[in-house]
Amino acid sequence: MPEGWQVVASSPFARVAREASLGVFYKEFLPRSPLERIKGLLRGSRATRARRQSDSLNHAGFTAPENLAWGQLPGGREYLFTRAVPGEGITHWLRHGLTGRDPASLLLRRNLLRELGTYIGRLHATGFIHGDLRPSNVLANYKGGQFRFALIDNERNLRRQPAPGKLVLKNLMQLNMLLPDDLTRTDRWRFFQAWRRQHPELGHLEARILALESYQWAMRRLRAKGKV
Repeated sequence: MPEGWQVVASSPFARVAREASLGVFYKEFLPRSPLERIKGLLRGSRATRARRQSDSLNHAGFTAPENLAWGQLPGGREYLFTRAVPGEGITHWLRHGLTGRDPASLLLRRNLLRELGTYIGRLHATGFIHGDLRPSNVLANYKGGQFRFALIDNERNLRRQPAPGKLVLKNLMQLNMLLPDDLTRTDRWRFFQAWRRQHPELGHLEARILALESYQWAMRRLRAKGKV
């Protein structure tokens, strides 16, 4: 790596590095299969989709990394430089940042979950579905007495109005993929109530089914992975 750059953990189909002093990320997209190039001709390459989806979020008022530069490399690879957005992933906040049991820490934790629920609720109400809404792909930065959020890894996002119910359920399941030690059922319900307030069209029974199914689906996946 060039001096000042550090490798960042990523999927097997990408290489990611960061230059902290510049606040810049580099992502190299590696072909997943021989069909990748054909898919790219039809839908745009992964790098192209990542740029477009981040731009779409920013234009709609949802923070995403700013695109700085991009291009092609030999072997069908592409690269993308983006400006870093401030914050730590939700998993980090819940597992390391807000674990105290004192009143101030508990209040801040509850505010994080309520504000996150409102943010994701607005995202879905605007028609956005995140392609991989795991908690680590939602960054939170505490500033001025409130949490501000940003979304990363946006290449598989889509936008439809209204947002498809099955995909909303999948996003809620992905956010529930936290261990019981990280997030109690009361905490999850606190998040969901804030999310639901952005969707007044949902009836009481429909909302409860959505909350229960997203939670149970996440627990089934965690058990299959041997984590609970």
